Amino acid sequence: MQCKALRDSAREIQAFDVAYFMASVDTLEDNTAFAEEHSAGFPILADPSKGMAGAYDVLMGAGFANRWTFYIDTDGTILKIDKETKPATAGRDLVANMETLGFSKI
Repeated sequence: MQCKALRDSAREIQAFDVAYFMASVDTLEDNTAFAEEHSAGFPILADPSKGMAGAYDVLMGAGFANRWTFYIDTDGTILKIDKETKPATAGRDLVANMETLGFSKI
């Protein structure tokens, strides 16, 4: 659902001067198949070792990653962490938060 929401909001998201992607603790093969199945027009990063997920402190006790959205400035500063990401509205919410945070448009 979250992948579809981002895919469906691609035009609005791509109006901003940003790079965006999803990350998953699944394997590269699983993420590639998932991206193809859902026509994702953005990268889905694979983190099966859970190193990145651990560094961003998103791992839950069962080894799954929380669905949090990180808004990171060009200098690497985390401007906001949305811990209430809603899969069904993730695309629209991403656009609204980037507008509120003042992300530059192309």
